[in-house]
Amino acid sequence: MRKPKVNRMVLAMCLWCFIMVIFYFHSNPKPASAQGSGRSSGQGKSGRSPLQMLYDSDQLEQSAVQVTHQGRRELLEDACRSYTRKRRVLIPEDLKHIIVDDQHGLLYCYVPKVACTNWKRVLMVLTGAAGPHRDPLAIPANEAHVPGNLRTLSEYSTSQINQRLRSYLKFVFVREPFERLVSAYRNKFTRSYNTAFHKRYGTKIIRQHRPDPQAEALERGDDVSFEEFVYYLVDPATQREEPFNEHWERVHTLCHPCLIHYDVVGKYETLEQDSRYVLQLAGVKGQVTFPTSAKSTRTTGDMAAQFFHSISPFYQKKLYNLYHMDFLLFNYSTPEYLKFR
Repeated sequence: MRKPKVNRMVLAMCLWCFIMVIFYFHSNPKPASAQGSGRSSGQGKSGRSPLQMLYDSDQLEQSAVQVTHQGRRELLEDACRSYTRKRRVLIPEDLKHIIVDDQHGLLYCYVPKVACTNWKRVLMVLTGAAGPHRDPLAIPANEAHVPGNLRTLSEYSTSQINQRLRSYLKFVFVREPFERLVSAYRNKFTRSYNTAFHKRYGTKIIRQHRPDPQAEALERGDDVSFEEFVYYLVDPATQREEPFNEHWERVHTLCHPCLIHYDVVGKYETLEQDSRYVLQLAGVKGQVTFPTSAKSTRTTGDMAAQFFHSISPFYQKKLYNLYHMDFLLFNYSTPEYLKFR
């Protein structure tokens, strides 16, 4: 006779638990990724992780910077929905460019030629990898790129990767694709000290894309023209042989923005403002300052236009098609100087 009573008690307990679950989710409207998990979420002095700081601020009256970054996130998500047909599971190889700061709850996907040296320097200071250095510029540039100084997400277990992707602030810095490409060419092929690139890539480009090359050019590889560089990039055989070098690889291939939800999309064009915003969210704005770059050496749109002047419309179009997704995903307009427009 006691069985119906026991059943009613069990039913009542289940109903109570269900009501509590509903109450919990209604009282926590933020996405799971915005809810930290103690020390592993890199909580700052306020007790909130950078991701919590971001989404908490979204609920309040937003500043112009916050509005800008929310707009970038939404544009990226819309572009991914519109132009990405097939979705796949991330593999460790996809995560080699994502640097982890466990102390502050940050994931940074570094893109060469988009201030990545200075961001690595900043993260070395924040993670303690810089030793006694508190000024990022005191760290030699070559030391910032030494493997092992900073951990990447690919080094963690699957469960650790998933936990960090859910609860850490994920950010990336991007740049107008052709300005970045010209910057990479100038740095790697017109600087006398980059002999490793001349030997590794210059000799191959000259051998494959220069009619009747001189023996000295084949040996040194230090006089590759921008036109020859473009021929190399658009040649289908190039990517069949091996992946692009990271300095001219597309951002969407390096950082997978349609598979990873980036909370902050910084831009090279607003580098100082966007860097301050990330450091503010991380709660370290007073501890470290993002270095100011020398603007006199930057590759500009006008400079890129000069380099593209020698490229025929046919090859301009082929190159644009190659980098088209980066233009779309990060809301960059087709350059006015292109002749195929």
